[in-house]
Amino acid sequence: MLHAERHNLPIVMVTLLIKASPLNEPDDKAGIAYLTAKMLTEGTKKRKASEISEEIEFMGASLDASTSSDYTTISLSVLRKDVEKGFEIFSDVLQNPLFPEEEIKRKKEIIKGSLMQSEEDPSFVASKTFIKEVFGDHPYGRLVNGSIETIDSIKRGDIVKFYNEHYISDNAILSVVGDITPNELNSLIDKYLGQWKTGDKSQQTEVRIQTEKKHKDKKIVIIDKNITQANIIFGHRGIARDNPDYYAVSVMNYILGGGGFASRLMKVLRDDMGLTYSIYSSFSGNKEIGQFEVEVQTKNESAGTAIREILKQINKIKTEAVTEQELNDAKAYLTGSFPRRLETSKRIADFLAAVEFYKLGDDYIKRYPDYINQVTKEDVLRVAKKYLNSENYVLVIVGDKKKIDLSYLQPSENIKQFTY
Repeated sequence: MLHAERHNLPIVMVTLLIKASPLNEPDDKAGIAYLTAKMLTEGTKKRKASEISEEIEFMGASLDASTSSDYTTISLSVLRKDVEKGFEIFSDVLQNPLFPEEEIKRKKEIIKGSLMQSEEDPSFVASKTFIKEVFGDHPYGRLVNGSIETIDSIKRGDIVKFYNEHYISDNAILSVVGDITPNELNSLIDKYLGQWKTGDKSQQTEVRIQTEKKHKDKKIVIIDKNITQANIIFGHRGIARDNPDYYAVSVMNYILGGGGFASRLMKVLRDDMGLTYSIYSSFSGNKEIGQFEVEVQTKNESAGTAIREILKQINKIKTEAVTEQELNDAKAYLTGSFPRRLETSKRIADFLAAVEFYKLGDDYIKRYPDYINQVTKEDVLRVAKKYLNSENYVLVIVGDKKKIDLSYLQPSENIKQFTY
């Protein structure tokens, strides 16, 4: 349990991190972690879904559950004067969900409707295709909320089984921030979470991949769609969050494409070449190996030029040291913006839980600026060479195929073309 007192506002934020995610799902039940989380507030042994909603709204509080690639969180925001009632409802949805058949059916239809609607968005199609090509059958290669086929296959018994295996006290991290003292918090936890069941974690399944596994070939996917702007995602597997090079990679990526208008990709492709309004690169730091990606939208006719320039900039940062000014600017931004990530009690509660989950250390907040400031130009060059790949990568383009010229790319046997 993690606790930070903040008495500047009469609000208490609670984040409960459950180690339940797509990493724990069977392939044919993809989306079960997401669906289980969304069902928690849909009825308990004490309350109907409408009663939970009404009681939360009456207090002006909020209660929600969400699932990411690595974990599920249940979040409560409540005024200090209502904190006991808030904890009681929070405890109820956590420990006593009923998973009513009718509510499961309704929630599944909502998820499937959302998925079908998203298919109309070219950027969604590009992202979905990209992670599939990068991660293959690994859970990171599919959507957190599953697919229409796998959602249909999930039965109430599957949800109950998943809940019983993963929603146990020794599989969770509780983070509480706000206007509450340690004694008050301990009293609430004893009263409302003291009887929360433990479980047998040996029954849980989790998929792991080799963190150093890299692409050994080039994959190009062209999805033909009659649109004026091509949606392009370039990238490959990246690093895990606990990789010691994470901070040098953060600095390198800021200079390459993560730094907004200050990044090389933005300066060259937007300001100098006028190819796009926006372009960015990112490394996602997950529990397992994440992904590196560059995402850009440009005219179909400019897609080839944009991709060529992206490759040129990647090769440049792999072969030439960055300037002292670039290095200093990146460090100044990353260290200066870090406190903004902790401006609100909710952000702090979420952040503390994530720090514990990724095992970053109790003093991570104090040490972060040192991690960044210790990065050298040699470090940036080293990690660029190690973690960027301009030969073997995944390139996904959703756009008007007949207007896209990729003739400069070397022939590849791994070019897939689809009509969208």
